Parts: sequence; structure tokens; C-alpha cells
Amino acid sequence: MMNEEIRSIMTKAPATVSPQDTVAQVSALMLRQRLQQVPVVSEDNHLLGLITSYDLWRNCSEGKGNQMKVQDVMSTNIVKLAPKDKVGSAAELFMDKRFKTFPVVNLRNELKGVVTAFDVIKYSLKREYAPEHILYRKVVEG
Repeated sequence: MMNEEIRSIMTKAPATVSPQDTVAQVSALMLRQRLQQVPVVSEDNHLLGLITSYDLWRNCSEGKGNQMKVQDVMSTNIVKLAPKDKVGSAAELFMDKRFKTFPVVNLRNELKGVVTAFDVIKYSLKREYAPEHILYRKVVEG
């Protein structure tokens, strides 16, 4: 089960931001789409980093300004996965490093998607336990 490739469970068209975007723009996007991490990409879709809610909090909590640029607060030392990496590898990294999102890139460092801890949990649940959603199953009256 955990030998499935990441590309089968990743989000293929994730929200992204530019290094020139402002913190205010990213904050609004993250609130609107309920995101905690967003990949930062160049104009040609090469991964440059990741901006997280923690990056925003750490750098902007003391009124440093919403006009700061993403490039000034993003994380650049990040772990990346490849589309052919296994779901099990992602699960191990989520457990070991406490990350919530991994960018998925090809050999040219072009962003192909993202995989989240929730994606792995959802995949595992569907494969091992219940193919249909337990919480939303219709109750049949008898």
C-alpha cells in the first residue's frame, strides 16, 4: 500500500505565490483557501521555497509590515519529493520531521504538485479501512 507513487495522491495544481508578492497578499490567500503552507515559484514554475503560516507569524507578528515581500520571509531550506517517490517515504518524513506539506518537483526543480500529511492519511484510510467516507455515510432507515 505505501509503495504507491506520490503522484497518485498529490495535488497537481496547488496554489503558489511569487517571491515578489507581499505578505499581505499571501496572508489573504492562505486565509481564503485555508492553507498553512504555499510553494514559492519563479515565473517559469521553478520551486524557490515555501512560505508557511509560521514564517508569517515569526516575521510579521511585531508589526513589521504587510508590505514585506515573500522572498524576505520564505523558507528556502526545504525537503522536496519527486513524483515517483513512494507514499511510505512521505509518511516517514511527516512522522520524522513534523512537516505538513512537501513540494513535489521533477529533476529540473519544476513544481509538479504538493503532498500533505492529510493526503497520506486520506489515502491510507481509503485503502486499508473504508473506501467510502465513514462520517458522511447515509443512514438507512429501517
